[in-house]
Order: sequence, then C-alpha cells, then structure tokens
Amino acid sequence: MTPDVAATRERKYRILVAGYAISSYGSFLNMVALNLYVYAITDRALAVGVFMAVRLAAGFVAGLLAGTILARWSAKGTMFWVNLVQAAALLLLITAPEGLRTAAVFAVSAVAGVTGTLFMVAFRGTVIPDVVEESRRTWANSLMVSWRSMAMVAGFASSGVVVSLLGYTAAFLVDMATFLVCAATVALLPASPRTTERADDEKGSGDEKPKRRLPAAVIAVAAAPVLGLMVLLRGVDALGSSSHNAALPVYSTDLDTDSPAVFVSVFWCVWALGNVLVQQVIQRYTKRTGRAVGALGFGIGTIAMSAGFILAFAGFPWVVTVLVALVAGAADGLTEVSYTSHLQGLPDAFRTHAFGLSATVESLGFGVGMIAVGAALDVFSPLSVVAVAHGAAIAIAVVFVALVLRQRTGSEALSEHTSERGNSGAGPACGGHRDGAEVSGG
Repeated sequence: MTPDVAATRERKYRILVAGYAISSYGSFLNMVALNLYVYAITDRALAVGVFMAVRLAAGFVAGLLAGTILARWSAKGTMFWVNLVQAAALLLLITAPEGLRTAAVFAVSAVAGVTGTLFMVAFRGTVIPDVVEESRRTWANSLMVSWRSMAMVAGFASSGVVVSLLGYTAAFLVDMATFLVCAATVALLPASPRTTERADDEKGSGDEKPKRRLPAAVIAVAAAPVLGLMVLLRGVDALGSSSHNAALPVYSTDLDTDSPAVFVSVFWCVWALGNVLVQQVIQRYTKRTGRAVGALGFGIGTIAMSAGFILAFAGFPWVVTVLVALVAGAADGLTEVSYTSHLQGLPDAFRTHAFGLSATVESLGFGVGMIAVGAALDVFSPLSVVAVAHGAAIAIAVVFVALVLRQRTGSEALSEHTSERGNSGAGPACGGHRDGAEVSGG
C-alpha cells in the first residue's frame, strides 16, 4: 500500500469512526428511551427485563453466525445494510398502531441485537484490518474506543432531556437519523481488496469447507495456548460488567435517595474521561515504540479494571471514588484496545469467526450476569455482588497473565537458544515479544 493510498484510507476510516460515534450516541440515547418506553406501554418491570433478554439472545445468535455471514457478503455491504435495517425498525416502531406497539418494540430489540453484533464483528474483524495498515491498528482501535466512550456519555447525559422535553418519538427519530448518517459514512469506505479472496477461501472446493465454517472459531482459539482463555476471560468480564451496571442504580439510591442519578452520572462521566485519556497514552506509546499493547496488557488491564469497579462500591469519599472511576475507565479502555488488536492479528480464515465467537461469549456472560445479579441484589449488598462477579474476572485474569508470562519466557529462551546455534532465519515466530496467544497462518 503506497503512502498516498494509506493516507486516503485513513481519512475514510476517520469519517467512518465519526459516523460510528454518531450512531453510538443515538444508540445510548435510545437505550434509556426504549427501556422507559417499554415500561410506559406495558406498565410491568418484567417487560423491561424481557426486552433486554431478547436483545442479548439475538446478539448471541448473531455472534454464532457472523463468521458465515461475513464469508458470503462483504463487510462494507453488511455494515451498510444493518444500519438501514435498524433505521427501518425504528420507523416501524414510530408508525406502529397502538395495538402493535408492544410487538414492535420487541422486534426493535431483536433487530438491535442482531445488527449491532454483525456491525461490530465486521468493523473490528474485517474493516480495520483491511483499511488500516497493520502498524496502525492499535491507533485505529484506540480512536474507535475513545469516540464511542464520548458518545456514550453524551447519549446518557442527554437522554433525560430529550425524552422529558421532546418525547419518545423524537428520541426514536434522532436515533434513526444517526443510523442513516453511519450508513452514509460506511458507503464512503473503499472496497476491500481481500473480500473475493476470503469468499473463495470459505467456499473452497466440494463440500468440505462449508462444514467447517462454524467450527472455525473453535479452531482459532484451540490453535493457540492462551487465546481460548483470553476469550473466556472476556466473557467473565462481561458478567462482571453486568454486576456494576445493575448495582449502580441501587448503590446510588442508597447514597442519595432524593437525587440517585447524580452518582451514576458523575461515575460514568469520569469513567469515560479515563477511557479517553488512556487512548492518548496508548497512541503515543505505539507511535514511539512501534509496538502494540499485547495480551499481557489485556490481562493486567482486566485486573485493574475489575479491582476499580469493586472499590467504586466500597463507600470511599467522593474524591477517592472519582479517582477509582478514572482508573477503571482507563483500564477498561486498555483492555478493549489490546483485546481487539490481538484478535485482529489472527489469519483471515479465522478472524471473523473468532470475533463472532467472542461476541457470543460476551452476550452470554452479560445475559447470565444480569439474571444472576438481579436476583442477588435482592439479598446481598451491591459491594458483595460486584466483588464476587469482578473477583471471578480477577482470578481468571491472574491465571491468564501467568500463562502469558510463561509463554513469553519460553519464547525468549527458545530465541536465545536459536541465536546461540547461529540460526539467523528463525523469523518473528521466535521473537521475544510474542504473547503466546497467536495463531499461525500456516
């Protein structure tokens, strides 16, 4: 790729990230609006839980099928059409007659689960590796995460104002418009030079290849000593995320019954600030050293993030809690970038399948967590519930870090042994900076 072509592709990638941030703003705005809307039209708290369950179940199924779908259709086309489908679903909700509103809102939930998962698998697993040069992938992931964090804060912060002053229809129209904007930015992406190659690889010859499409994700994680544990840790981390998401409203109400939203708002704003700040550090680190944040950063970041979320519920003074939220946000941003960058290093034949499997595991972890945590919070304190959920993530992360360090030590020893024997053609596979979670492209 020539410098001019690379610069042009990066400009289009920046435009795509801007479109993604705009649609993320609409999604977070709508997350609040739809939950309130479901309760308003059903008058049942159970319906809100079912609404979330439908979305998670749809995302779970989409994760299983994402690799197969992206083997048949281009990532650009998939991302374009899922945005249009989400906009169409919201239009259906807005125009639905009163008797069909409940059915329409659950259809929106299912559509959001499927399309959101497909979009992110295509974005992280195909578009970034195809559009951005390998040396710039960490920067690309960091840019995406930081813009999404800012969009989340803006969406949550403005949701109350939009719904209260303008109503549900206005919130749905805003979200629909953001999806159309995102679709327009996707349309500007260059055609992938490897789309045809991937399709040919998946089709293969005869009937053998199609049978291996779904197990490809399992092959990917089984081919590296640590990668399977990495995906598992991501799922347990999602379970931990469900615990603090469910416990925050309870804890904030205990702190201030009259204004429970204050703690939640401040916490997420500071969390997002930490997330954005760490992206600047990561970008400068990779630019200065030429190295990406690897699997070791993912493990250490998970430990710091989970510890931060536990400490946030420990009842410390405001100043300490704000610092804890800042650290949790920074660690969360580190894990997101390092995890995504690491999976993007997989060979083309495995990458989208691995991202699809990861999305499925994350949906399962968050869904199971929401059910278990919801029941536990009726009996135990928020601190106890969050400590158990995030404590499980810390325990697995410690094992993961130990295995990564062991693999790295083994790689360094092998590299030194090879050097002593005068074998200069060992190549990067014997380098001392590998994490032990790689999959060979051979």
